[in-house]
Amino acid sequence: MAGHSKWANIQHRKGRQDKARAKLFSRLSKEVMVAVKMGGPDPDMNPRLRLAIQNAKGQSMPKDNIERAIKKAAGGDVEEYFEIRYEGFGPAGIGLIVEASTDNKNRAAGEVRAAFSKNGGNLGETGSVSFMFDQVGEIRFPLTVADEDAMFEAAIEAGAEDVVQEDLLDDDGEPAPEHVIYCAREDLAEVSSNLQERFGDAKSANIIWKPQNLIEVTGEKVATVMKLMEALEDLDDVSTVFANFDISDEDMANLE
Repeated sequence: MAGHSKWANIQHRKGRQDKARAKLFSRLSKEVMVAVKMGGPDPDMNPRLRLAIQNAKGQSMPKDNIERAIKKAAGGDVEEYFEIRYEGFGPAGIGLIVEASTDNKNRAAGEVRAAFSKNGGNLGETGSVSFMFDQVGEIRFPLTVADEDAMFEAAIEAGAEDVVQEDLLDDDGEPAPEHVIYCAREDLAEVSSNLQERFGDAKSANIIWKPQNLIEVTGEKVATVMKLMEALEDLDDVSTVFANFDISDEDMANLE
């Protein structure tokens, strides 16, 4: 997904990776706690928690952090979180889907609306953007675990629908390409488990919004799109932002 890989690499170019990682750990902890509240603290009996733990491990989150989040939620010492989806439009007509997990719906809605309006976007109604995306399961492995043919064969056997490769950067800004496996959203747990048996823990396994088509963003609008993405992702209540933009390597380089 171009919007994902371009944005991830731009974060490194702009020196935002440390802040992004802190936000990632916070989001992973929250997801573990929400999963425990919804289905209990036993990952063998709670598929959502099993995926949350797998994601946390895949992102090198310390084991103590994971266990602390589970115990906190199991003990009832957490706020009640509501999962909300916002949809809106950005510069160049791109579509954005913002997923949030919040203990205060009014605060989250106000902050998301402000981020859109202050950065060349408009918050839309539910359904105004999501029809341009497909909700699917996405599993990510480092490219080093297998060559392209081996991963494709294993993924299809595991029940996946497609496999692509994305060029990403690691925390040090070095190349860290990934296998990206797509499957039906209802098959995510099974496909992830099958691949885990063969390749070990995935880097991540999530339900995502995959754009059906990409909108090319060029010139001055590139910087505006990036400001909007930053503003949304910096919000504490926001978990993930999906977008259907594409940016040329030349315009990416101009952002440095």
